[in-house]
Amino acid sequence: MKIHEKYMLRCIQLAKNGLGTTYPNPLVGSVLVHNKKVIGEGWHRKAGQPHAEVLAIASVGDKSILTKSTIYVNLEPCSHFGKTPPCADLIISKGIKKVVIGTTDPNPKVAGRGIKKLLDAGCDVVVGVLEKECADLNKRFFTFQQKQRPFIILKWAQTTDGFIAPLTKNEQQPVWITNTYARQISHKLRAEAQGILVGTQTVVDDNPSLTTRDWYGPSPTRLIIDRTLRSDGHSAVYDGSTPTYIFTEAESKDSENCEFIKIDFSNAVARQISEIAYLKGLQSIIIEGGAKTIATFVAENCWDEAYIFEGPKKFQKGIKAPELQGALLSVQNIGSDTLFHYKNQTI
Repeated sequence: MKIHEKYMLRCIQLAKNGLGTTYPNPLVGSVLVHNKKVIGEGWHRKAGQPHAEVLAIASVGDKSILTKSTIYVNLEPCSHFGKTPPCADLIISKGIKKVVIGTTDPNPKVAGRGIKKLLDAGCDVVVGVLEKECADLNKRFFTFQQKQRPFIILKWAQTTDGFIAPLTKNEQQPVWITNTYARQISHKLRAEAQGILVGTQTVVDDNPSLTTRDWYGPSPTRLIIDRTLRSDGHSAVYDGSTPTYIFTEAESKDSENCEFIKIDFSNAVARQISEIAYLKGLQSIIIEGGAKTIATFVAENCWDEAYIFEGPKKFQKGIKAPELQGALLSVQNIGSDTLFHYKNQTI
């Protein structure tokens, strides 16, 4: 392994600690190296708090060796004043002459300006170390910045015979297909997204709360597709605990933490919702059902990744699981369940 790649992998490893907490900022890790020895590390924890480079520099005990050190960072150092001062300015002020960067920042406020500032100050800058891996780390942020839409994740559970739900049930609650551990992973995925979307039938049949109650982290904004407002106003999604958007064609008044948004159901529903979610600042959305809602996004090729949990149960008959064409990224065993992770390579 090349020496630059070794330390860039550590930056990526550090950056992942912020998954689910840095929004709207990207995931960033930084490492300082002197004489082939790591002397400082840092990762961005939360928007408004110090950036990775700041924390890495602050963690160095002997500041006198900074001028002879190399700083590694997976994303181009910022060059603008936001909630915190520019990291590029800090690097320059500390006399750090060697800077190794994973990938440029697609944010128009940065977009090469940080690199230019470092070069103008006489720094030796290397760009593009593990560039693909660094870009993939921030796939949500990059998609939002470059494609002006959220990163969209499909997620569902299905039986071994290919059903996501029975035809009938006696109670207004989910019929669990997977085990407790799989459900925890589902809630982890929710905590990493800014929005969670379901259709009318899911609300009517399951009365979901769509929160992260089984995982540490913020609950995402709820997005509900309800064309004629069939869902009951007393459903859990109307409890006001989390910002909620209802996509409908019916007239209705907004309530506490709940906004009704009219869309055209005769024209590209998935695209409309994606555009509105972008304007609302939602970098990523996880779509959990039902089958019709997921099929709508698949049909419009409006998805980036899919997580499919398969449990050992069989329904014999029921609501068929959605079908999609994607590249299989990984297969993970979770006790008696199996998790399949797919990527859309055509979008």
